[in-house]
Amino acid sequence: MPADAIRAVERELVIVIPCMNETRRVIEGVLSGIPHDCLIVLVSNSGRTPVDRYEIEAQTVAEFCRLAERPALTIHQRDPGLAAALKVAGLPEIIDEEGLVRHGKGEGMLVGMALAALTGRRYVGYVDADNYVPGSVNEYCKAFAAGLHLADSPYAMVRIAWHSKPKLQEGRLFFSRRGRASEVTNHFLNQLIAEHSGFGTDVIATGNAGEHALTLDLGLRMRLAGGFAVEPYQYVDLFEQFGGVGDSRHPDVMASSVGIRQIETRNPHFHDNKGDEHVKDMRLQALNVLYHSSVCLPPVREAIGEFLALAPDAEPPRERVYPPVGSLALDQLLDVLASEARTFRQIERCLPEGVRTDPPIRRPDVGLGMGGRM
Repeated sequence: MPADAIRAVERELVIVIPCMNETRRVIEGVLSGIPHDCLIVLVSNSGRTPVDRYEIEAQTVAEFCRLAERPALTIHQRDPGLAAALKVAGLPEIIDEEGLVRHGKGEGMLVGMALAALTGRRYVGYVDADNYVPGSVNEYCKAFAAGLHLADSPYAMVRIAWHSKPKLQEGRLFFSRRGRASEVTNHFLNQLIAEHSGFGTDVIATGNAGEHALTLDLGLRMRLAGGFAVEPYQYVDLFEQFGGVGDSRHPDVMASSVGIRQIETRNPHFHDNKGDEHVKDMRLQALNVLYHSSVCLPPVREAIGEFLALAPDAEPPRERVYPPVGSLALDQLLDVLASEARTFRQIERCLPEGVRTDPPIRRPDVGLGMGGRM
């Protein structure tokens, strides 16, 4: 893959970092792994009392960008101004009983996609903030750029399959091939494809891919699920909207097709162990969105019910699903963000001589929904 081709994509790539209560040193490592030409967007849901962890995170990003001479955006997910902006823009469903954006990874990723759309760039990628190896972050971003460069459709996605996920067992490292949640999610997504095609398959290896990237032409047309259901629901939504099983409201996408590349990386993925309950929640939310999908066939539903040990005639809960970011009034979103969101920070690229230039968001780039892509 030519270096010039990689860099051309990176200049159009926004990297969103969903963050929740990570240490400053870990965040610094993630930032340092993101290629220089990519735009950094940090969406935080970290605690603000008794210590304002968001301020620490925002200062970390600002100092990194000052030294590296690059721009960035940061915002806190529970900022009242952000909630007001999303409500005005046409997404009241994301607001909770407190009048704030709901807690959840999917909600933070939706915010990140909206900010990416405001920048006028062409691609958005996601990298989790709890990664202990900056080199793996850099490899993910290079894989994003390579996959997006190779795409033969404007509607493309790249999903990362980790080479290994090391765990400490009995005093030594064990390099597991897949995480405990991923094994379950991948199994049932592959069973869905097998039931529709009549052929067994293990084609899906990235059901819970936190590290993934896509063209905004595709992303702004996709619905997003809340919480940990967000990544597996991307497959479900693609099957529902563009899989050819039912009618699609996007004939332009159907004519071009949607290209999905799964790229296995070489670096191991080291991150904090968040415990059994975290894994259980991820598996449950993934299976919830698959079970309730319009393309889920009865044998798959039955298998999910057996796995979850559901009582007869019982169903798992439904996860929240939000309309596409492309349906929002992005100009109104920016107006309210700029005037009311106190945590919204635009860090402009600062040249050595002190001339401020290259703001992350330029007003003419902001269109009326779909970023001018419809």
